[in-house]
Amino acid sequence: MGPASVRQNQKGADPSKSGLRKVEVALLSAYHKEGLVEFARGLERLGVRILSSGGSAAALRERGIPVEEVSDYTGWPEMLGGRVKTLHPKVHAGVLARRDDAGQMDELASAGILPIDLVAIDPYPFEEIAASSDSRSRAVEGIDIGGPALLRAAAKNHEFVVVIPGRALYGDVLDVLEANDGATDLDCRRRWAADAFDLVSRYDAKISSFLGSDEEKEFPSRLPADLRLTRVFRYGENPHQRAALYREEGAPEGTAVGARQIQGKAISFNNMVDLDAAVRLAASLDRPGAAVIKHANPCGVAVDDVLRDAFVRARRTDEKSAFGGVIAVNRPLDGETAAAIVEFFVEAVIAPEVTEEAREILARKKKLVVLEAGDLLRQSPGSLEIRSVWGGVVAQEWDPGNFSWDDVQVVTDRKPTDEEIEKMTFGWRVVRFVRSNAIVFADARATTGIGAGQMSRVDSVRLAIRKAREAGLEMTGLAMASDGFFPFPDSLEVASEVGVQAVIQPGGSIRDQKVVDRANELGMTMAMTGCRHFKH
Repeated sequence: MGPASVRQNQKGADPSKSGLRKVEVALLSAYHKEGLVEFARGLERLGVRILSSGGSAAALRERGIPVEEVSDYTGWPEMLGGRVKTLHPKVHAGVLARRDDAGQMDELASAGILPIDLVAIDPYPFEEIAASSDSRSRAVEGIDIGGPALLRAAAKNHEFVVVIPGRALYGDVLDVLEANDGATDLDCRRRWAADAFDLVSRYDAKISSFLGSDEEKEFPSRLPADLRLTRVFRYGENPHQRAALYREEGAPEGTAVGARQIQGKAISFNNMVDLDAAVRLAASLDRPGAAVIKHANPCGVAVDDVLRDAFVRARRTDEKSAFGGVIAVNRPLDGETAAAIVEFFVEAVIAPEVTEEAREILARKKKLVVLEAGDLLRQSPGSLEIRSVWGGVVAQEWDPGNFSWDDVQVVTDRKPTDEEIEKMTFGWRVVRFVRSNAIVFADARATTGIGAGQMSRVDSVRLAIRKAREAGLEMTGLAMASDGFFPFPDSLEVASEVGVQAVIQPGGSIRDQKVVDRANELGMTMAMTGCRHFKH
């Protein structure tokens, strides 16, 4: 709620009923000093008395802002090397006293304690300090005690006290104060109090995770939730289900979650799942490339020297399934590519950026969702990948997808040509983004047939063949990539019948030798990566 909204709500209202409370005394303490001086100067203009301590007080005094040291106010010096500054009855009683309780206000007056009406705290950045510390004891010194204690106290007493948890709110709070002659309303104070408890809970969770960590353990003993509501979707997987997006605090840019929507209808739950899959795949391509996604599976993927040509080749793999899908490209979306995209129906498009020419073309499809993601995140984040299951979550490391042909073992008598290596390499890049059991037919630049999600691997091969035939694409000389090992030679036999000549797979079956022997009999070349890429 901005200042205009506050003015409108309070117009003609009785202050005692509207919850308007004037700020006369403020306590400011900030680790990061950005914005602190400007905020304090705004309070000074409103006639607010300012208390502060340590570096915050020094920073304000240097800029000529009248400030009273907390230690002077309490009559008690800072102790224990700064560990104890604001932990004093004259501070906490001033924050916690109920203004509508005559007895409590008399107690303050008899003890010479000021009611403190505003508390602004920017705590020590524990994660930042811990990350730069060379020992656990040094990291522990980065745990803020007084700051979170004051935030909790002010938030508890939000009926009367303004709490500001972090410098990001300075501007909003000052706008409200200036619009209401130095007062705030109860709705604003309640919202800021919720933000304060949210900050403290996340702050404590990070400390808990740090203290509970053990280098000998592969996983933390607890997984602190650090998620913020970002978007409410039109609906979930189905129209009768409600759904929303929560973004991880500090999540990297270059993802679907962090992308900015520049046109189109509201995004659905399914759109976001598909956009995520599309961005991950597109980011993994090392040349100008495009990925077409439907129900979290690739319909087609291609690279080329020209982005438009990559998109056209990707769409050609399975145009029927691509209808109503999601498209991701890994280069700025230009006019030529946009013109090719609007030729058929798609739900959403995501790119690092969208040129002005492309925007004008895409705007012809008013409902088409278009997002800019910035530079796509090419490396998997360091945090764990977490998925919900009934009653809990499962967590795993992200699949980095690291691949080098130097690590591949060619296991057949016939060695691959350079052209076949390019085909197998491209197929292997794509197959890890396809739901298991996954099979990808590919040449060096594009997918030709994709078989996803079948319970039997040979059925995935048959599905990839059917898709390629429906698209009228030639399969002779293609490479076949498999996300898991072949338990039997039947998949090779079926692929060989349509002209597939090169195979790349992880290996690891107890029947590997039988599969290799059959590949030799069929005149195929086959490589084993030693790395499986199941995707459930």
